[in-house]
Amino acid sequence: MGETEKRIETHRIRCLSKLKMFLLAITCAYVSKTLSGSYMNSMLTQIERQFNIPTSLVGFINGSFEIGNLLLIIFVSYFGNKLHRPIMIGVGCVVMGLGCFLQSLPHFLMNRYEYESTVSVSGNLSSNSFLCMENGTEILRPTHDPSECTKEVKSLMWVYVLVGNIIRGMGETPIMPLGISYIEDFAKSENSPLYIGFIETGAIIGPLIGLLLASFCTGVYVDVGSVNTDELTISPTDTRWVGAWWFGYLICAGVNVLTAIPFFFLPKTLPKEGLEDNADVIKNNKEEKQRDEVKKQKGGITKDFLPFMKSLSCNPIYMLFILISVLQFNAFVNMFSFMPKYMEQQYGKSSSEAIFLIGVYNLPPICIGYIVGGLIMKKFKITVKQAAHIACWLSLFEYILYFSTFFMTCDNSSVAGITTSYEGIPKDLYVGNNILASCNMDCNCPTKTWDPVCGDNGLSYMSACLAGCETSVGTGINMVFQNCSCIQTSGNSSVVLGLCDKGHDCSMMLQYFLILSGISSFIYSLAAIPGYMVLLRCIKSEEKSLGVGVHTFCTRVFAGIPAPIYFGVLVDSTCLHWGNLKCGKPGACRIYDSTNFSYIYLGLPAALRGLSFLPAFLVLILLRKRQLPGENASSGTELVQTKVTEKENEGKDLHQNSKFSNDNELKTKL
Repeated sequence: MGETEKRIETHRIRCLSKLKMFLLAITCAYVSKTLSGSYMNSMLTQIERQFNIPTSLVGFINGSFEIGNLLLIIFVSYFGNKLHRPIMIGVGCVVMGLGCFLQSLPHFLMNRYEYESTVSVSGNLSSNSFLCMENGTEILRPTHDPSECTKEVKSLMWVYVLVGNIIRGMGETPIMPLGISYIEDFAKSENSPLYIGFIETGAIIGPLIGLLLASFCTGVYVDVGSVNTDELTISPTDTRWVGAWWFGYLICAGVNVLTAIPFFFLPKTLPKEGLEDNADVIKNNKEEKQRDEVKKQKGGITKDFLPFMKSLSCNPIYMLFILISVLQFNAFVNMFSFMPKYMEQQYGKSSSEAIFLIGVYNLPPICIGYIVGGLIMKKFKITVKQAAHIACWLSLFEYILYFSTFFMTCDNSSVAGITTSYEGIPKDLYVGNNILASCNMDCNCPTKTWDPVCGDNGLSYMSACLAGCETSVGTGINMVFQNCSCIQTSGNSSVVLGLCDKGHDCSMMLQYFLILSGISSFIYSLAAIPGYMVLLRCIKSEEKSLGVGVHTFCTRVFAGIPAPIYFGVLVDSTCLHWGNLKCGKPGACRIYDSTNFSYIYLGLPAALRGLSFLPAFLVLILLRKRQLPGENASSGTELVQTKVTEKENEGKDLHQNSKFSNDNELKTKL
């Protein structure tokens, strides 16, 4: 008897260690894939400036990840469940690494980044050639040479980022559906929410690392090491600044490849967690079932596909959950993808600061919310119907709280000739820019080049020349321009490079916005695990992998791909001044109407999320009258575990054994 107990204990330790090894490996895979994803989202503004492309095109590049994902998601979700899932996940991680490496290639194939500027640092022009000179000649006139324009636009270089993102999406395909279904198949039903909570925590740790990496990279100049940064006339807060976006992609590529290694050493199947003690019987039954499944698969591996799809499409709770997810994903894809740009334009922060603040204020609360949500599900043995109510009402509470962000906005930056007059009076936007005024009419300044300066009067100007400045002192970012005729102040009027700061009140609004976003992130993530369990338990166990895949497919097609594109078009519509290339073509947007930008950034997600509560309430109504497949599966597992417990107690005295048997029979009847 002692040898049997030792054999069972050894078997339990071996099986549990393999499941936990897979849990650790899949959590690391989630860290690596979300690290790459969050880094990509954080680099959208840098890519926009590097390639001088509009936000709508950047949105398409961002959505290309979903295109690569949907190309394979259905097939991987269905066939992957019948093949070696850990190995498929490992291959996916390697492919993701290849995609990240491809995204970094344009930096090594292009010339150095050149930003538009009226200030010369090369020494070819005289020190006063970019300032206000009466009867002078306009510098930086556009060239009409097509070859020069093509060279500057670098029209095909952003395609490398696009293709790399598609490949990264293809590699990410097997990680979620196969990883979640593997955990669901071999973990106890009461442990599954906790395990998924750990996995989702990995999906938050990854973005946290990704945002910190992005914050560091955007603070380093793109061509660091090959240019003298002391001569730069722009700072990280400038909308022309481009960080070392390529460096982070190389790190992401290495992390993804390293993450793939453990999956190639994990088994295809494992015993159900908690049933390993029933050593030979369950093992033999499982092996017989696997042989039968292999025989059926040889006869036709795809014959169950259409019946499964029909069953899923006829499941009203599952279909309504997909509708909810599509609406919610449309809202959150837009919010997280453009949050750094919003904070730059609304609160005057640099890309590096914005990305760092997003990571510090939002990701830790989300991480805690996922863990707490999983523990609550396990501790109180929350049923599926209770989980649906928890998810719905917590989301509704967070949604109501979200409307407070509409009061946490700042005014537009005061730029003479664009948002205000040269006298400092706010002007009506979108009527037409009066770039020239009487104070700079005779300066013959370029009117399209964006090279902002901040005056002593608190007003910004598009360039030192348009501010009417005649002399300059210093070099690089520390240049000071003096004798500026457009600055109506007593004494020596001067300007410095960069836009004026938005002031203390705007900084306080940013603090309120970040605190509220942190609270909202915690509440919403607290509801995420209960909500996800509704998805997993409303479909049959044999349909679970395909169901998760179809759910992911729908969110990619109807949210992940179109959302950044149409949102980018709406953001472009609020642009007040476009960058100007040497060939005369428009580049990336330099300044937005922050008021209208906030209406779009905050209002559109609010409308989409509001619509999602209609099918959510309908799900609660349907759950009252339906018995879910997940509930049946859970009951079946408990019954098997009860039988196993009975067999373990056979060695005890007859009276006690009889009493336990009667109790178990009564429980079974109940």
